Amino acid sequence: MGFKCGIVGLPNVGKSTLFNALTATAQAEAANYPFCTIEPNVGEVGVPDERLDKLAAIAKSKEIIPTRLTFVDIAGLVRGASQGEGLGNQFLSHIREVDAIAYVLRCFEDDDITHVDGRIDPLADAEVVETELMLADLESCEKRLAGFEKKARTGDKESKAQAVLLEKVLVPLREGKPARKADISDDDQKAFQMLQLLTAKPVLYVCNVDEESAANGNKFSDAVKEIAESEGAAAVIISAKIESELSTLEADERDAFLEEMGLEEPGLNRLIRSGYQLLDLVTYFTIGPKEARAWTITQGTKAPGAAGVIHTDFEKGFIRAETIGYGDFVTLGGESGCKEAGKMRLEGKEYVVKDGDIMHYRFAN
Repeated sequence: MGFKCGIVGLPNVGKSTLFNALTATAQAEAANYPFCTIEPNVGEVGVPDERLDKLAAIAKSKEIIPTRLTFVDIAGLVRGASQGEGLGNQFLSHIREVDAIAYVLRCFEDDDITHVDGRIDPLADAEVVETELMLADLESCEKRLAGFEKKARTGDKESKAQAVLLEKVLVPLREGKPARKADISDDDQKAFQMLQLLTAKPVLYVCNVDEESAANGNKFSDAVKEIAESEGAAAVIISAKIESELSTLEADERDAFLEEMGLEEPGLNRLIRSGYQLLDLVTYFTIGPKEARAWTITQGTKAPGAAGVIHTDFEKGFIRAETIGYGDFVTLGGESGCKEAGKMRLEGKEYVVKDGDIMHYRFAN
């Protein structure tokens, strides 16, 4: 399982610049006018994880394969997108395909880069984006509700259940709140997710700041962080300009540049960690002399499901998993040391894979 994040925001907030920097490509044209990104651009990056490098060094792995993170750069939204303004219809359909949404908010002042509304107000920008998504969800839910209520009157039990669910979803939407605020029971969560509502997706606020504010933020990002905390959401401070420069440097130059800017790590790392927390993701590893590889799963995934991420045959024929904790693998110098110390465990179908586990599966062909 990967993490697919849609990068959204108003025109000229730095979306495409950030996308180019994060994926180190020139797929998206960063230009000073609205709608320079006409179709969504998709880019994949390897997820940086120091643990993978340590494990590979211990096992003397010939190849290191990180897990992948997918970014989707989506055309700039404007007020009225829910009614088809700008590239509204395309924008909304592309958002439905992602797992989470990163709201890129302009938290910098620059007279050379125009703002579509002629002002610098990241909270107002976020409100425009959220409002357009809520209006689209409201219209979608009301249309679907009418159809299900009609079928429910014929005695259709499934339609009645769907109508009840939609009524719950419409409560916050009619109050001007996102669908994720709806009071949905655990039993209805799967059906709720199947609705594919835009405002049901987890949100990450990305504060695009100037270079001088990259380390500690500024008044704009402070305001965004306050709102994020009140919503139980995450906010990440990134300078798209710095990330763009970093993407062109060699590793040793990159470290020196980060130190000069007062940064401990690239913004990408912070963005990934926040994304993982947002979607409740964890990483496990398969380690050997041929390759050291990272795999992404959802928190709470049992061993057969984790094996299925590698290949469906592993899940179907799962017998058990040889499992070593990351700390034990590093401390005891690898698989042999762990076996000698009795730190390799045989786990069955009910074992919940933990972040950092090293797994080797036994399965029937």
